[in-house]
Amino acid sequence: MNIIPDSRAELNISHNQKNRTCLYAVGGNALSNPISPNEPNRALDLVLSDIFDLLEAGYSIVMTHGNGPQVGQMLLLEESFGGEPEGLDYWVAATQGTIGHDIATKLDGLLTARKRHEQVATLLTRVAVDTEDSAFAMPTKPIGPIILGPPPSHWTVAETSKGLRRVVPSPRPIEILDTDAILALSGAGAIVLACGGGGIPVLVDETGFHGVEAVIDKDLVSSLLAQSLDVDLFIISTAVDSIKINFGKKDEKKLQSVSIKDLRAYFNQNQFPKGSMGPKVSALLDAKEQKPLMDVILCQPGDALSAIRGEAGTTLS
Repeated sequence: MNIIPDSRAELNISHNQKNRTCLYAVGGNALSNPISPNEPNRALDLVLSDIFDLLEAGYSIVMTHGNGPQVGQMLLLEESFGGEPEGLDYWVAATQGTIGHDIATKLDGLLTARKRHEQVATLLTRVAVDTEDSAFAMPTKPIGPIILGPPPSHWTVAETSKGLRRVVPSPRPIEILDTDAILALSGAGAIVLACGGGGIPVLVDETGFHGVEAVIDKDLVSSLLAQSLDVDLFIISTAVDSIKINFGKKDEKKLQSVSIKDLRAYFNQNQFPKGSMGPKVSALLDAKEQKPLMDVILCQPGDALSAIRGEAGTTLS
């Protein structure tokens, strides 16, 4: 029995060839609350609403996502059982599959209910990093839940805006090794979930690919993918409604539209913390500086169309 509606039984190879393409990046916290991981998180419903709105607006979609809370939970589970650890690259790959399955299942149901023809494809994506990257000696990437008690002695921990969390190495992405596969799926009309959790970190040498103990920043790899695919629109969807300077102070200011020059100056003034807004601003700047014609936006889930119209979020100009 065929349980897939006939209109979606196979991909339309030519459907999206003339569509504008959007890369939509969402953080792992929108998929699992790092403070109370067992409580429902409504942000995913807003993310899926954004995806549907963008489809209705005529965009082809490539979606990336974080995995900080989820990969940390997997490490906790692994450590509770003891034995030989699998390594962070293994758990990044695992969470690409589990999170991708969750998003794809919910999105497929929404698309079917609203009589859209697209299918969702989740692609395990490998990303090359440099073994000499200084990040391996200076872990900065928060993973897992907020630490409420004394952490294990072998963890590296850091204070974040939400509280104390475990941190791991986060090398800069050099090359997305599965770009051709992403292009093929997108060109075939699929909504592609790629580079989940920043991509599976690998070292490349004359003997092949080797997984490495790290988690790549989702925003930086999303920017690299947006540039590699030469997308028309790059959106970072996050928990705050816009980029702000003097954040949390009396003279806090929302940046609704900001030039590359001004945003780079704010970045160099250390306006954006490394563990939160810093990588997002860096990712947006990289994309806009390398691809000036690309529309580059930061907004909160549910605000994608409003941000495109300039009514919400922050737009780089």
